[in-house]
Amino acid sequence: MILYDYWRSSAAYRVRIALNLKGISFQSVPINLIKDGGQQHSPEYAALNPNELVPLLVDGEITLNQSLTIIDYLDERYPGLRLTPSGGKQRYLVKALAQDIAIDIHPINNLRVIQHLHQQFDIDEQDKVRWMQHWISRGFSALEQKLTPIRGDYCVGNEVSLVDVCLVPQVYNAQRFSVDMSAYPNIDEIANRLSKLGAFQKALPENQKDAT
Repeated sequence: MILYDYWRSSAAYRVRIALNLKGISFQSVPINLIKDGGQQHSPEYAALNPNELVPLLVDGEITLNQSLTIIDYLDERYPGLRLTPSGGKQRYLVKALAQDIAIDIHPINNLRVIQHLHQQFDIDEQDKVRWMQHWISRGFSALEQKLTPIRGDYCVGNEVSLVDVCLVPQVYNAQRFSVDMSAYPNIDEIANRLSKLGAFQKALPENQKDAT
């Protein structure tokens, strides 16, 4: 199994956590999103993934992009911890909360959006930080309220789920851009607890071979 990866990509970070939690061995192939104008734009990589984004998972004859779909595939194809419940109300609760993070919060904070804002609208570093803080804080405010009645040790009760897999990379981004996490005690406490688990530590951006 091959994971085309970038150490600081939130979406790739999710997939690394999921692979680690399920105990699946994989080969990481770094795609530097900054170097040489972005290696994701190279003809070789674009032929594999015309979206020119990471992550990309190759497992035998199947090639998948989109982190949530990759994790669904891993859940259905490989045994071990199931990150999304197979049925019932909990299945849809987990999916909805994970999408709150991966679809609503993350995309407007990713690298290509920030690069476009800089190139087309000439935003400076302070504007970039304010943009990131605004959208992360707005998303976290809603998520914090949703977690209050359903959380346990983790986001949904006392079992690690897809929501936790999505949460930790987004908290990493929040801390990187100096979001005040004291405003989100549920999120902060859960993320701190998750950060002590081996699968999450192994997936940390700074622990990747291409980290700079």
